[in-house]
Amino acid sequence: MSKVLRIAHTESSAGWGGQEIRILNETDGMIKRGHQVSVLAPRETKIFAEACQRNIPAVALPISSKGIRGVASLREWIKSNAVDVINTHSSTDSWLTALACATLQKSPPIVRTRHISAAVPSNWSTRWLYQTATRHIVTTGEALRQQLWRQNGFDQQRMTSIPTGIDTSYFIPGDKAAARAILGLPPDKTLIGSIATLRSWKGHRFLVEAFAALADDSMRLVIVGDGPQRENIIRQAEELGLSGKVVMPGNQSDVVPWLQALDVFVLASYANEGVPQALMQAMACGLPVVTTPVGSIPEIVVENQNAVFVPPQDHRAITNALEALLNDRALRDHLGTEARLKAISDFGLEEMLTRMETVFQNLVHENIH
Repeated sequence: MSKVLRIAHTESSAGWGGQEIRILNETDGMIKRGHQVSVLAPRETKIFAEACQRNIPAVALPISSKGIRGVASLREWIKSNAVDVINTHSSTDSWLTALACATLQKSPPIVRTRHISAAVPSNWSTRWLYQTATRHIVTTGEALRQQLWRQNGFDQQRMTSIPTGIDTSYFIPGDKAAARAILGLPPDKTLIGSIATLRSWKGHRFLVEAFAALADDSMRLVIVGDGPQRENIIRQAEELGLSGKVVMPGNQSDVVPWLQALDVFVLASYANEGVPQALMQAMACGLPVVTTPVGSIPEIVVENQNAVFVPPQDHRAITNALEALLNDRALRDHLGTEARLKAISDFGLEEMLTRMETVFQNLVHENIH
């Protein structure tokens, strides 16, 4: 019989995107399975506020930066709270947790989840963090796991690829006209859209430039999300004469109607991707997708079967792909149908929860014996 687990997730990042959403969805799912789960994060972060709003147990700790205060707060919390496993997610909280546990006579095993494909430094201290302090590494895609093995020499037996799962009963195709009416989007325009945190490597500037090359008054570009590149994107759109043609509603708590309102979805990332949630969500909603073969994206996208690939940082290729899709309704329908089928078969939330649960249970079993 499976043990009821006591799990702590740590997250130091003040950002908001797929990583933080996965942590909360996974936490919520584990709680529904009967486990006891807490999220440890700085009080000022978005993930702390969202956890509280969703009635997920959240503990405010000063772990936003590396330092003795963060180590001490984690050490005291771990000593005072019996947990079976700690799952860390960003560099800062991983270091703080590792050092806190190293100072304790008895501490729970650490699982490190790697959400992005950015290179991990090859030095003795990082190797200690990943191979000594950490008991198991979870990556959000197989390409990320292979990268850690080939580039860093990490033990393959202590790494597992577990893509982020989504609720495919919630992310579904919908009534496009109804969604546009709810959101105040034009009913008679072609809507090209993207949902992602506005970071440089998400490639929004290439999407805006591609849109500028084909845009007329029959089209709108919808960019959902917020982040450090917001002002740059607004400025670029104005310089390209796209004022009024680019819709930027910011972060949205529910992206389903935004996806259902679109005709085509684009994710133009050129670095750091695992398996992007927004891409899986768009596919689950039956949208034709244009994206790049970056990170673990090729693990879910098959060229010309359920999406169209374009080279990273190539606005002309995005323009050409969009033109081809917008001129071929049958192709759009085919790609959208295949994308939805792929999502249903491979992207389920319960599959992710079961696989994470197995990793945790195995570590707890090893710890006992």
